[in-house]
Formats: sequence, C-alpha cells, structure tokens
Amino acid sequence: MERPSFERVLSIFSELNRIPRPSHHEERVADYLCQFAQRLHLDFERDAENCVVIRKPATSGYEMSEPVVLLNHMDMVCVGMADPLNDPVEAYVDDGWMKARGTSLGADNGIGLSMALAVLESDSIEHPALEVITTTNEEDGMSGAAQLSKDFLRGRKVINLDSEDYDTITTGAAGACLQFHHIPIHRMVAPKADCGWYSIRLEGGLGGHSGVDINKGRCSAVVAAETVLACLQKKYDFSVASILIGEANASIASKGEMVIALPKDHASFSILDSLQEINEWLHHEYPQDAGMTCSIGACEPQEVVITPNDVQVLMACLRQIPQGVVRMSDTMKDTVETSNNIGRVVTEGDHIFVSTHTRSFIDEEMAKLSHEIAATFASCGATSETVMSAPAWQEDQQSSFLKLTSDTFLDVLGWRPRMVAMHFVLEAGFFVQHYPGIQIASIGPRIVEPHSASERVELKTIDDIWQVLLELLKRLK
Repeated sequence: MERPSFERVLSIFSELNRIPRPSHHEERVADYLCQFAQRLHLDFERDAENCVVIRKPATSGYEMSEPVVLLNHMDMVCVGMADPLNDPVEAYVDDGWMKARGTSLGADNGIGLSMALAVLESDSIEHPALEVITTTNEEDGMSGAAQLSKDFLRGRKVINLDSEDYDTITTGAAGACLQFHHIPIHRMVAPKADCGWYSIRLEGGLGGHSGVDINKGRCSAVVAAETVLACLQKKYDFSVASILIGEANASIASKGEMVIALPKDHASFSILDSLQEINEWLHHEYPQDAGMTCSIGACEPQEVVITPNDVQVLMACLRQIPQGVVRMSDTMKDTVETSNNIGRVVTEGDHIFVSTHTRSFIDEEMAKLSHEIAATFASCGATSETVMSAPAWQEDQQSSFLKLTSDTFLDVLGWRPRMVAMHFVLEAGFFVQHYPGIQIASIGPRIVEPHSASERVELKTIDDIWQVLLELLKRLK
C-alpha cells in the first residue's frame, strides 16, 4: 500500500496558520480540532482547559495492539505580530525551508500537530488504536497538561511530535519554573521645562528559545537595557517614563524600548557619545549577535515618570538575578543543567512586570534558584507568583519502545538518531505524573530559531519524520 504524501501535512499546517493561536487564547484552534474530528466521524473530548483528544480505532489487524498516543500542543509563541489574536502567519518557502514574513512561524508545534491530524484523516496508514491529544498553553505555563484528568488518556506509549532536533530522539527535558514578579512603582509629574524627551530602542537581536538557545551567547535586550540605564546614570540626570522589553516569557528578548526625559543641556550631541559607547560594548560582548543595536530618537513628552528610587530598585533586581547559563551538567556533555532567563520587563499601571523562566534537570536546583529569585524581588518590596512549575523528565534509554523508535530511524533513513536530554521543557513530566507506566519518545523535523521571527523548518526533514512516524505506527503491532 502506497504511503500518503507529506503534502497533506503542509496543507493542514497552512490551515492552522490561518487560525491565531497565542497561548491562553486557543479557543478557535480547539474549535477547529473538534470540527476536524466531527468531519471524520471520530470520537473526541474537550476539557475545561480546551485540551482536545481525538480517538481513532485500530486498522484491520491491529485490534489487539496497545493504543498509541500522539502528543502535541496547539498554542504558539507569537513573535513579531502586531495583533496576535487576529494576525495569521504568512508562510513562504525559500531554498528548501519554510519561513514566515516578519513573525514566528508556528512550526513549534504546528508541524507535529499537522502530522497527527494527517494520520487521523488517512485511510491507508496502518496503526493501533490512536489517541491524538493536543494540549493548551504549553508555551506559557503548561496549564493544559498540568490539569489533565487521570482518565483523559488510555494509552501508555506516547509519540511526542514536539521536538526540534531532526537527528535526535529526545529522551529527557529540563524542568521549568515560570514566575511573574510585580515591583510596585510610584509616579510623579514629569519635568516640563528645559527637558528633552527621547525613545531609546534596542532592536535587531537574534532572540530565540530561552532553553535551547540560552548557551549560544546571544544578547538579551533585558541585559542590554540595564547596561544602557547604568551607562546613562553615570553621566546624566534623567527620568524614566515607560519600559517595554521582550516579546514573550519563553523567549530571549530581542528588542525593547525605554522612554526617558533628559535635561536639554545634557541632550543633543553629548548623549550620542554614550550611545556609541553602548553599541561598541554590545558588539564586543556579543559578536555573534551583531544585529543588536541601540538607537535614540526624539519622542512626544509624557505626563508622568517613575520615581528615581523605583528605577533604582528595578536596576538592582536585574543586576542580582542570574541571566543565562547558571551551571553546565557534570553528567551530560555540553548540556546546560540550570539556567534562568528574564523574558519581559514592562511598566504596567502601578507596577513593573518582570517574568523569569528558570530551568534545570534537577528539580531541587530549579526550586532553589526560583526561591532565590523570588527572595531578591521580595527584598525590594516586590511580589512574586509561580505561574508554572513543570517537573524534569528522564526516559529509560534502554527501553524497548525507544529501541524500536531508533531502529525505525535506521531502517527508514539509513542512520541511527542520538538519544539526548534537552534543555527545554516538555509536557512529558506532567504526563509521567498523571499516567503511571507511560513511555515517551519525542521526535520532530529540523526547526531552527523557534520562538523568534527567524523561525524556520526544513521541508525535507518534515517528509523524513513523516515517513518515520508512519513506519513506527506500523511496527507498533
């Protein structure tokens, strides 16, 4: 029987990218999944978190086989979108890669979800009974997976299609703790006379995934912004009206803007010297992120500014909180064990909002660092809340399920994949907690620069993983 082409995978992905699906706003894509199941006359469930499971009976000859779960998430990190709740993704193909025009692509995890739906739709793919589960809010808290009911799934063999390393079976993932911090601020009337208003912009950074890209020496706009403020503070008496840094809690910040007021005798050409100094520092400190630049331009006057003391509190917190790699693993070569990323810093009403994303393969270390970060904010009068705490996950690399998956790669593609634990968080930790005895293999095509406007997926690897998936389902008899 001829295997179905992966072209249908791409057409389903195109359908998904017409549906805005930022984290916390997945209602429309959940509707799409339920309608997809109804069109195929398949059984489905939708829970209070909008997670959807679609069940398909086994094909002939597979009725006695153990059920198989295909796992994906339906949300995406929306970088570069002016209106994430309404803007579709405009994808195009360039030299064998699919990209998006000015925004993130949503290949994480839209490609894996499209594969699962294509399997459901096909009448020619051999497989055991299937449960295709799609979770919500994976990218910003994992609340969907965390709150799954214990009877939502029956299968105990899971193929997770949310991996970005084509040559790898992901067999473990770091735990993660996402915290939101609120620094109280006070505002005062902005200076009126002899004052110039300026917008300081940081832009052009590579950004990227705050887990897999955290050790690549990229410039975080958060770190750059604190450096800019510290540099200006040495020379000028200035006021800060607003701060908007970072695009997503799970991303390395690639841009930001601060609106400040400067006495006119400090403005004009003298500040340009500071900007030159800042840009020289950026290019020296982050040579691999040469696109990150600092610029200044005149802007409209503001009515109020933040008190100088509150700006000092913010700067003190940003200096004390670890940013980037905290510790490399002693047992996993070239693998980050523990890290922290400050995703966003934004002035909001009576407070400054700061998000931190702490990751570690050791749950105790993650908890310790998260506690220390919250204590740093508390010492400055700020409050902190834990939005998500996901456990680390490690699969037995000697299991028969992983061996079968590896053998399938070898037989279909001619090479055996690596088995690697990755420094990003997957929902697998919650599934292991909810469903005892579960086994998970995570695979996927080559996705580069996820969580950024440079996100792209290599088309050939989509086809390759598609063929591996079909053969693996056939062998799970």
